[in-house]
Amino acid sequence: MSDILQTLKERRSCRKYKSELIPQETLDKILEAGTFAASGMGKQSAIIVAITNKEIRDKISELNARVMGKTDIDPFYGAPEIIVVLGAKDVPTHTHDGSLVLGNMMNEAESLGVATCWIHRAKEVFESDEGKALLASWGITGDYEGIGNLAVGFADAPKNAPAPRKENYIYYVK
Repeated sequence: MSDILQTLKERRSCRKYKSELIPQETLDKILEAGTFAASGMGKQSAIIVAITNKEIRDKISELNARVMGKTDIDPFYGAPEIIVVLGAKDVPTHTHDGSLVLGNMMNEAESLGVATCWIHRAKEVFESDEGKALLASWGITGDYEGIGNLAVGFADAPKNAPAPRKENYIYYVK
C-alpha cells in the first residue's frame, strides 16, 4: 500500500503533457478510485466520463476555450485524455460529491505516475446546447451539472516545487 500523505505532498497540477495515452489498466484504476469517493448520504450522485477519443477531446477543449473567451488555446494543456465529472442536480450534495471524485482520481493518478490538472468550466460547457448534445450522444440522460474536468496524461515537464503551507492553516479547539 502506498503512503497516502506522501502522495498528497507530491501531487502537483501539470500544464504540459506528452501526446501518448496512458495504459487502459492505469486509466481504469484512476476511474475506480473516483467511484470510491465519499458522497453525501452515500448517494453517489456523480458520474464519470473518460474521453480518450481525440476528436471528442478536442471538441470539449474548443467548448471550454469558448467559455473562457479564448479560442486560440487548449485549456487542457495538451493532455491526450480528459475525464469529465458530472453531478445529479437533484442531489443537494452533487457539487461536493463530484469534487471528491475528482480529488480521489487526482491522487490515485499521482500514485501511478500519471499527471493531472483540474480544469474548470465543465458547468458552462455542459449547460450549453452543444454540451447537452454531447451528453445525449453518450447516452447520458437526466439533469446533470458539470462539476469539473480532469486533464490526464504523462507529464512533459518537471513538477513545480510545492508552495509553502500558509500560516494559521490549522486551528485546534480543545
